[in-house]
Amino acid sequence: MKLEDLKIIVTGAASGLGLCFATELAAAGAKVMACDVNAEALKSLDESTGDNVKTFIANVADEASVIALVEATAAAFGGVNGLINNAGIFRDSLLVSKDKDSGEIRKMSLKHWQQVIDVDLTGPFLCTREVAAHMVQHGAPGVIVNISSVSRHGNRGQSNYSAAKAGLIADTKLWGEELARHGIRVGAIAPGFVQTPILDAMRPEVLDKLLTAVPLRRAGKPIEMWQAVRFILECDYFTSRCIDVDGGITL
Repeated sequence: MKLEDLKIIVTGAASGLGLCFATELAAAGAKVMACDVNAEALKSLDESTGDNVKTFIANVADEASVIALVEATAAAFGGVNGLINNAGIFRDSLLVSKDKDSGEIRKMSLKHWQQVIDVDLTGPFLCTREVAAHMVQHGAPGVIVNISSVSRHGNRGQSNYSAAKAGLIADTKLWGEELARHGIRVGAIAPGFVQTPILDAMRPEVLDKLLTAVPLRRAGKPIEMWQAVRFILECDYFTSRCIDVDGGITL
């Protein structure tokens, strides 16, 4: 699909990868609905971009909010034929640990498990369901890109996040198979360590230790993740697969 033909929703678009995706899409001529829960950051995005970008405050884990998002996008652009499921959160902790001094047993809370599952897995389900329903109803082909993570293979301290990102890859394959008959493609990328505000907040010594495991010995750049997303958007023979963009860390 040509980028200039896209009428696309980008979730988690107020910062990090989502901000990069939204601005690059708009620069390429796509019509972009940038969605986030951060109203202030969205306001800044709205003020710094041209007419190709509109913004919408929505919680992807809330069904009514997602329905309103898709309806608003269709009304603004005369339809929806693209989606990037980028919104995600972390609530990291070990499943169970023991304090070496007090002997206290600490457990990942059900609240933190559910928060991550709600945003990182239920969110893409709701957004994909509503966007795909719109496409099928109007007989419009389209493309959906899920942003997973190399953590889908399992990462210490991320039971919730790893489960969500693994589930998203399973759904990428399944949704791609189910929706192909309607001309809808579904793909995913799995970034490794990427230079975003989350990585920037790490202590340098911790970050250096993480990056020693990466064969290319550096973090990825948001624009490099965009290059992989762009391939999926533009390659009409790509569906039901995930591209690892991780500097070789999963080899």
